[in-house]
Amino acid sequence: MDNHLKKFEKQAELLSRGTEEVIHKEALLKKLAEASQEKRPLRVKVGIDPTAPRLHLGHLVLLQKMRQFQDLGHNILFLIGDFTGMIGDPTGRSEIRKPLTRQDVLKNAETYKEQVFKIIDPKRTIIRFNSEWMDRMTAEKMVHLTSQYTVARLLERDDFQKRYQASQPIGVHEFLYPLIQGYDSVMLEADIELGGTDQKFNLLVGRVLQKLYGQPQQVVMTLPLLEGTDGQRKMSKSFGNDIAFKDAPFEMFGKIMSIRDELMYRYYELLTDKDLNEVKLLHPMEAKLLLAFSLVERFHGETRAQAARDQFDNTVGRETQAEIPEEFVRYEGAVKIVDLIVEKSWAKSKRAARQLISQGAVTLNQQKVIDPALEILFKSGERQEIKVGKKNRYYLIKKD
Repeated sequence: MDNHLKKFEKQAELLSRGTEEVIHKEALLKKLAEASQEKRPLRVKVGIDPTAPRLHLGHLVLLQKMRQFQDLGHNILFLIGDFTGMIGDPTGRSEIRKPLTRQDVLKNAETYKEQVFKIIDPKRTIIRFNSEWMDRMTAEKMVHLTSQYTVARLLERDDFQKRYQASQPIGVHEFLYPLIQGYDSVMLEADIELGGTDQKFNLLVGRVLQKLYGQPQQVVMTLPLLEGTDGQRKMSKSFGNDIAFKDAPFEMFGKIMSIRDELMYRYYELLTDKDLNEVKLLHPMEAKLLLAFSLVERFHGETRAQAARDQFDNTVGRETQAEIPEEFVRYEGAVKIVDLIVEKSWAKSKRAARQLISQGAVTLNQQKVIDPALEILFKSGERQEIKVGKKNRYYLIKKD
């Protein structure tokens, strides 16, 4: 690899964190290097149709990535699809979406701007509306645009294909949606376009059209769809599993605390810049409290986040707080579990300790201990969690 390109490997690695796919990584490196050499910011396109006034943490996955580009000195082309919003994105739909009026779309667009600037930098954000060029498009130009793609290619799109095979109706106007989204990239001369995995087909249309119109092709970066509080379906208000930007601080805090531990780490990866290795050293309850506080703080400020944490601790959190283990340090390399139980006065004698083990009342790292002769081995800085009975729960830590 060219030495000049190597300088941008760390940037490319940061920008690729949490993405599902980058098309293509070599092109991303090259664009980062060229932008630096030419002393110009990259034009990073993100399109959102304002079909509803309520943004949620699923949208934050995209906004987080936008902010990373901005922090590296690049500009976001925040495209509000006021024209395409009236068509309705057919992605993931099994039926024709009811079109919105221009008035509905513009009203929702205003609420979007208010919400997104809690995350992204307005100074590095260029807001555009695709009605700027679509309202001026003549019938002749529209025919020319539609001639650039075949029906067969459009039917390759998964949701169109399923509806076609199931003999479900597909409106002709729905075929226009991916073409117009791709044409937006031409009009904006986008270097990069970000979108969810469900938008991949549309994003790739942008690459095809840019090539046909004689422009360099944009790099496409797809981001995962964040699961909602149910841990199964993508986050959506219609599923009732969303955590909205405008949720009250305590409501937001409580919803985040309700998610499963496995999903919590995914939230950390997609919604924060925190080091996952460090997060995983924390007890899951501590990690979740930190996640809830940091996200509430992001939307409502430190004071209201602390008030939400205090309210949670004083009501819902009494029992959960009791689950966070106490910590103590051992400097020895190993310890017999029976000796440890007696040493910490969790049992009065080794016989009593062995009896607790035989009753299944002792767990190590959430696994039931069945061997009373077990020795706990330590590595430097490693945490081991031991639970004796229903209430006694501790971390064992060996430090250097």
